[in-house]
Amino acid sequence: MFVFQRHRYILAAFIFLLIPWASYSDQPAAASADEELVTYRLLIVGDSLSAAYGLKQHQGWVSLLQNTWRSDNVPIDVVNAAISGETTDGALARLPRLLEQHNPSHVLIELGGNDGLQGHPVGKMKANLSKMITLAQNAGATVLLQDMQIPTNYGKRYTQLFTDAFEDVANAHDVPLLPFFLEEIALKAELMQRDGIHPNADAQPKIAELMNERLRPLIISTEPLISD
Repeated sequence: MFVFQRHRYILAAFIFLLIPWASYSDQPAAASADEELVTYRLLIVGDSLSAAYGLKQHQGWVSLLQNTWRSDNVPIDVVNAAISGETTDGALARLPRLLEQHNPSHVLIELGGNDGLQGHPVGKMKANLSKMITLAQNAGATVLLQDMQIPTNYGKRYTQLFTDAFEDVANAHDVPLLPFFLEEIALKAELMQRDGIHPNADAQPKIAELMNERLRPLIISTEPLISD
């Protein structure tokens, strides 16, 4: 299991991750003006790791992934609703509107890191994730859950509970659990921003490539659900 080694990660985390930012884009990451038919729509509900924190939006892995799919004529439209500092509490409150507004065929939940860094009860986090999955499924979407990890400095018991939470929720709802996408990147200083928390611009294409390999087959293998 991946472990953050840098002590400064803990010090910087409360400065850069825990304060939600009001600005985010819940519009298609790179929409094509002449597009009339959308076969799949992926809604990403996440935190700063998906919100291109410290970068321009077009540099983030979500936008890069959408560009890759468009270049490859993959019929997946992406809506990035990630907000820096987001917790499962905040995302749960936003999700009904997002589902109604965007009618996604798939929802990627990339959340929990800030819950852990703030020491929120793991049981409450799991309940929030479960409610989000149920809401998305009731809206007709297929849910994908992103595994998340926190430093071990929070104590062995809490860290283990946090680590187990995502597999528990994924198993309970029978949804795919994607491995933590920074597991290798966060160990390489040259791929991280100065805060030691967020991936830099050089890391974003690597994340996009990784997520393309993981997400594309999971989405394309399902029945098309939407058309505009």
